[in-house]
Amino acid sequence: MRKLLSILLLALFMKAQAQVSFGQATLLNNDWRFLRIDTTRNINESADMASPNYDDSRWRRLSLPHDWGVELPMSPDKGSCQGYLPGGIGWYRKSLTIPASEKENKCIFLYFEGAYNHSEVYVNGQLVGRRPSGFASFMYNITPYLHQDGKNTIAVRIDHSQEFDSRWYTGSGINRNVWLVTAPEVHLAQWGTAYRLKSINKKKAIVEVDIETTDDRQDKSAELKLQAFVEMKDAEGNLVASTKTTIGSQQKKTVTITVKNPHRWNLDDPYLYSLECRVKSGEFATAPQNSSHKKANETTTAVANSKLYTLNSTLDKSIVSVGLRTLTFSPDKGFALNGQWMKVKGVCVHDDAGVLGTAVPKEVWQRRLQELKAMGVNAIRLSHNPHMPEFYDLCDELGLLVMDEASDEWEFPKRKWMKGWNQGKPEFQGTYTYFEEWIDRDVADMVRRDRNHPSVFLWSIGNEVDYPNDPYSHPVLNGDKSMTQPIYGGYKPDQPNAERIGHIAQRLAKIVKDIDASRPTTGALAGVVMSNETLYPSSIDVVGYNYTESRYQEDHERYPDRVIYGSENRHDLPAWKAVRDNEHIFGQFLWTGIDYLGEIGPWPARGSSAGLLDLAGQRKPMGWYRAALWSEQPTCYIGTVPGKYVHPYATDFWNYEEGQPIRVLCYTNATSARLLLNGKPVGGEPQRDMDTDILYWDIDYQPGTLRCEADNGASYEIETFGRPYALKVTTDSVAHIFVEVVDEQGRVVKTADNMVTLSLEGTRLLGMENGNMTEQPAIMGRSDRRNRGLSLRVHQGRLVAYFRPNAEGKALNIHAISPFLLPFNTAK
Repeated sequence: MRKLLSILLLALFMKAQAQVSFGQATLLNNDWRFLRIDTTRNINESADMASPNYDDSRWRRLSLPHDWGVELPMSPDKGSCQGYLPGGIGWYRKSLTIPASEKENKCIFLYFEGAYNHSEVYVNGQLVGRRPSGFASFMYNITPYLHQDGKNTIAVRIDHSQEFDSRWYTGSGINRNVWLVTAPEVHLAQWGTAYRLKSINKKKAIVEVDIETTDDRQDKSAELKLQAFVEMKDAEGNLVASTKTTIGSQQKKTVTITVKNPHRWNLDDPYLYSLECRVKSGEFATAPQNSSHKKANETTTAVANSKLYTLNSTLDKSIVSVGLRTLTFSPDKGFALNGQWMKVKGVCVHDDAGVLGTAVPKEVWQRRLQELKAMGVNAIRLSHNPHMPEFYDLCDELGLLVMDEASDEWEFPKRKWMKGWNQGKPEFQGTYTYFEEWIDRDVADMVRRDRNHPSVFLWSIGNEVDYPNDPYSHPVLNGDKSMTQPIYGGYKPDQPNAERIGHIAQRLAKIVKDIDASRPTTGALAGVVMSNETLYPSSIDVVGYNYTESRYQEDHERYPDRVIYGSENRHDLPAWKAVRDNEHIFGQFLWTGIDYLGEIGPWPARGSSAGLLDLAGQRKPMGWYRAALWSEQPTCYIGTVPGKYVHPYATDFWNYEEGQPIRVLCYTNATSARLLLNGKPVGGEPQRDMDTDILYWDIDYQPGTLRCEADNGASYEIETFGRPYALKVTTDSVAHIFVEVVDEQGRVVKTADNMVTLSLEGTRLLGMENGNMTEQPAIMGRSDRRNRGLSLRVHQGRLVAYFRPNAEGKALNIHAISPFLLPFNTAK
């Protein structure tokens, strides 16, 4: 074994920003202590782990975000729904010093972007709040719980002991950022600054801005009048619009600004303005009504002379990004962005990134989203819950539409499979346990948090809550006389009646509309036949159909005012043609854009391979096929298969027995292409498979270079590779290290499965992922190996490793080792 590579690079740092819309926010991710309690072993939790006096010195030290689920071994006694990974209970603790000077006339808040799940937050041993949802962002005012000497203890209990509460992997722990927010007692409200585009043309845009303030003073006997200043700046920082108004200390007010010669946000040019809202202390304050004139004057003087409320001093400010665009939905013409009718080419995605679980750095999502967009994807459906806030920032910046989704389950549980999807006896754990108490707030918080993102164009109130007989049922499932068998096994009167979902849909849709009426509400319907007998479709603005393309035309004629699209669809050509060839169907969302953990078959599979990208974020053949269908850029790819098959799964492999008959498949958006082997044309004119729109040739294998040249100018080339010879290691200097096993000529050996060991100096190695669905990857934290190195086999000759983004300018050394392989840069 030999050290192969040590290179020096500079890691770039992508700065995170809180989305609380008030105060001064500081990341609170570093220097936490953690202990997981294995509930199967009944470890005694009687000691008060929330107490400041509790001894946590032997607990593990770590930085957030953190997902303990992927750090633990897969086990066949866990559920296939969660990728055979465990949940349990975990405690996090952190010491926090806040000097008295920083607390004077101020409020201190803890803001959690998310924690899965059933979180309880304690400050100095006192419970400050609970939040059962693992996907909601939440905040607590901890000012009353802080110690006068400034030394404080934060403790967070995460209870994911109901391990089988989801149909897919959710992660466990504080898996998103945590912020400390400091603000004056009178400040802008959480998520309270918002904008709406009222009208736009080439000359001007009229924008409404909501300003909301919060008064956290203990003594509110005096009303404090504030001055609010609103400024809009363009991407270069130039002021383009402004206004000012007065506002109370606990009030919501709307002002209007005009932007001249507006620059619209669109998918090819995602232009963003910035909107700054500042509030200053006003010139006067008044006592409550019926108070004497003398008391009013005394109050005014007291407030005006206070240290915090000096006249005209800035109390608080909020800066949000603004994208000016219009959305149009029509039952006959589909969807238009900025007046341009278009097809939505969307994919569904879950929260996880393979080895990283659900604690995914922004930089990893950026690479994934850029690759999806390069295939022609223009929209993302967030399945089936709100995602990390930075995800929306990326979609704003990259030019991707977003369908934001509230939940996968309502008042009754769905089946959660243990031994493989739709196999064996299911469990019925789930989020339904807190639905009635929390769903209204969860939906409202999603909309308030995400409404300033121009990328968000649909609010989904639920996914497949109408799945027939799981749990709801209806007599319509018995079918009619023309049917040979009932639908989904027929009506089951012991199941909840489906008519209930219509009333819930009305309730949730109203919550959305009361906060944001500028975007339509939607829902992803799994049982359209059944839901059509309820109020559900009429309660939402746009109706999503999951896998029921056969009903597009029938329901368009039956419900002429209904706007229809595919909210979840297969990857095949007929599903796309149902969108492409029907003007009234505005788009589809493939299941899925990226492979994900959970919702899988029998052990030892760890995830679903339905994605265009694998778990390592690498494009699969199916991704190339989708690019041929969707991309507006010239596209060409070739894969090969022995035999007479045509499908979108052919790998770019050119190593066979000499003379062996091989079918070469071409995924292209060109009308035709030609094939060359070692520079000479072979195969003649390609044939076209009408079921897939794939070109193909049948030729005999000869080693060398196989090249396809499409008539649109695109080309693709594959070569016969030799034996594994060396390791090639590259990096994007942001968060990824790419490792390839190559032959003497530098060609990737796509049959290689060599073991690679990586270690870093200068930052922390988070994990290694090869995309193999039957092999658990290597993650730092398991056995607490820190930076002593991780080992994983390459899959199809490749793997990707992730490191924690570092401060700009700090040196990073990468060391890569593999038995019998040389470093490629020193190979002959």
